[in-house]
Amino acid sequence: MEGDPPSPAFHRVLLKLSGQALGSESRAIDPATTKRVAGSIKVARGLDVDIAIVVGGGNIFRGMAAAAGGMDRATGDYIGMMATVQNALALQDALETEGVDTRVMSAIEIRAVCEPYILRRAIRHLEKGRVVICAAGTGNPYFSTDSAAALRALELEADAILMAKREYDGVYTADPEIEPGAEFIPELTHLEAIERGLKVMDTTALSLCMDNKMPIHVFKMTGDNIVRVLSGERVGTVVRTPAES
Repeated sequence: MEGDPPSPAFHRVLLKLSGQALGSESRAIDPATTKRVAGSIKVARGLDVDIAIVVGGGNIFRGMAAAAGGMDRATGDYIGMMATVQNALALQDALETEGVDTRVMSAIEIRAVCEPYILRRAIRHLEKGRVVICAAGTGNPYFSTDSAAALRALELEADAILMAKREYDGVYTADPEIEPGAEFIPELTHLEAIERGLKVMDTTALSLCMDNKMPIHVFKMTGDNIVRVLSGERVGTVVRTPAES
């Protein structure tokens, strides 16, 4: 019927958000920006697609940057994990204000504010229609939230990873801000992304996705792009390794 929502192309997805997606130039966590992101996720959840989210913490703290300044790398990474919990709680608040039932599950136990990440419980939340926000990365130093996104997507048996970028509308041959002539790449394989050093995910995460044939959709976190991707429309760049015949 006219006016009906489009049929989803996926049953379950893992949405990877950078910490910057929740911030602005003046605030690490900007309520208005976070509300807009929550609004997009609400519409996407209305397509009856299970949505798990991994959120970064770079808007608040970066462990690698701290390590470069002399801090112990493991300590810096743990502080970064705490930053992702802050972002997860902010996003949960915005989603629940929008009427979206949400659970934050942390790889590091902080029972006063969120649940510990337990795979079977996470799957149960998704089956009940709740959005699950996976915080604190993998719970281990030296692993990025990109690696956490790849791991959670595989554990939760997601159909794809949606990489929502704040800056760019997909993958380019180089950084468009540095090289104005950089060309947009509509589709490539995981191995091509690794070999060419393209900014999709870090190498560890890309390798994990490649080994397990997990497709990645890279697009700009703006407007109704999430809904368009979930509806099967080609938006941004698709990274996938074809199944062996």
